[in-house]
Amino acid sequence: MRKFVSLLALAALSTAGLADAVRARSDAAQPRPGGSITWGVTTEPSCFDPHRSSQQAAFFVARNYIDSLVGKRADGSFAPWLATQWSIAPDGLTYTFTLREDVAFHDGETFDAAAVKANYDFVKKPENAATAASLLENFTGAEVVAPHVVRFTLSRPDSTFLESVSNVKLGLISPKALAKGDLCGGGPALAGTGPFVFERYVRGQSATFVRNKAYAWAPGYAAHHGPAYLDRFTFRFLPEYAVRTGALTSGQVDVIEGVQATDVSLFADQPDFTLLVGPSGASTSFTFNINYTRWPADDVRVRRALRDGFDPEPIVRQVYLGHVPRAWSIIGPANPAYNKALVGAWGNDIAGANRLLDEAGWTTRDAEGFRTKDGRRLRIDVGYPQPYVRDNREILIQGIQAALRKNIGLDLNLRIVTAGEYAKGNATGTWAIYPNTDNPSDPARELWDMLGSKGFLYTNVPHPDPEITGLIDEALQATDPTRKRALTDRIQALGVEKAFIVPLFAPSWFLAAKKRVRGLSFEAGLDSPSSAYDVWLEGA
Repeated sequence: MRKFVSLLALAALSTAGLADAVRARSDAAQPRPGGSITWGVTTEPSCFDPHRSSQQAAFFVARNYIDSLVGKRADGSFAPWLATQWSIAPDGLTYTFTLREDVAFHDGETFDAAAVKANYDFVKKPENAATAASLLENFTGAEVVAPHVVRFTLSRPDSTFLESVSNVKLGLISPKALAKGDLCGGGPALAGTGPFVFERYVRGQSATFVRNKAYAWAPGYAAHHGPAYLDRFTFRFLPEYAVRTGALTSGQVDVIEGVQATDVSLFADQPDFTLLVGPSGASTSFTFNINYTRWPADDVRVRRALRDGFDPEPIVRQVYLGHVPRAWSIIGPANPAYNKALVGAWGNDIAGANRLLDEAGWTTRDAEGFRTKDGRRLRIDVGYPQPYVRDNREILIQGIQAALRKNIGLDLNLRIVTAGEYAKGNATGTWAIYPNTDNPSDPARELWDMLGSKGFLYTNVPHPDPEITGLIDEALQATDPTRKRALTDRIQALGVEKAFIVPLFAPSWFLAAKKRVRGLSFEAGLDSPSSAYDVWLEGA
């Protein structure tokens, strides 16, 4: 029990508090340059280019070589980074950024206003198929005002725009590199301005980075200034939990992420290791996103039956051994925009779920006990893209699958699909349930991404719900914080009420490291591990 309580206390720390706690333990030893580490990670990025990637697990990799115009602090405010200052016009339609004059890209190209314009123009062009374009919905163009002053123009006010500018997906890449075409494969061709230079990528094995010796433009929230401490570091792709744990305990790697719940006791409160727990749901919860326009989930009674036909609490507890909380909203509980009124307000009404399905006409059963109507089984697919499967989330879904079969006769059909198959379903609007945590951004933008008419999921779905999409559009433009909060609260409630979403649990990042590895922390703008910029080795 003692270890479990200490983990909960650690998980409750804010990103800033966690970083402070880590540094407090380091007071006896001062950071020093030198050395290298190997970091075992669960997920191999399918694309290393942040403009084109959609994997949350890929973004903390990219942050090592990609900087942004501004940084996001743990308290939600913004700090200077590649931009030293900025101003917003009273009408909210123009943003002017003054840039640092001492920054260079890894390939030697100069960082200036023209380079910023080239990046934003590149992302905005449809032919470049950049997923980051979703953050530039209202962006109409960039103007070079002076060599180190750039002005962005919007078509309408966007309360999420500064947050988008801080996002790694809109990080800066050398225009010379952009001209080379596809940069998803990483390597030296992917030239950013970050504290590390991308040295090489070996598919299926590792990615290696070396210190950018010229680095002198850390974000305002960084623990130090100047170049990174480490000479180099390597990410090793180790998808198997037991392999990652064994690699750390045997000394083959220095850090691992994705520590499974059953291995927590190997690292918590141990003399040779440090266990760090990142923000619990600072962005979005892990959620079933239900395509409410597709049969049979186009019937609200079916969606509500799915929502209420099982109890997430014991399933989440069984899979994660109490180390993460169940979720009540699509917005995570560590996010200031979390709608606390939803706690306890829905779910786990098995009798009610069965009544709803009876009312909807699903009154007969097949030989396997599943409900049927007009000769068709009550089946809804969960298409989970294989590159995004991590943290035993497929095991969680299997538990829900078993509960829904037993409780209400619904066939929740989990399918681990290829990225290509998922992309096709998304492009045609034929996906059924997408299990997902959204990448961190402004809460209105997160809601837009998952439920908005032109967001990540519903762009190609015909006739999305006008009530919720209209509220989301209003929230995106709301510059008054009180009004915006009222809107995002209502959107969260409506998503659950109409069962467009079924929140499951609030994820945390579990890192374990050798005791001599110091400076590990979490970045608020990523809701995941920070880059290795502040990491150092005791005794290096």
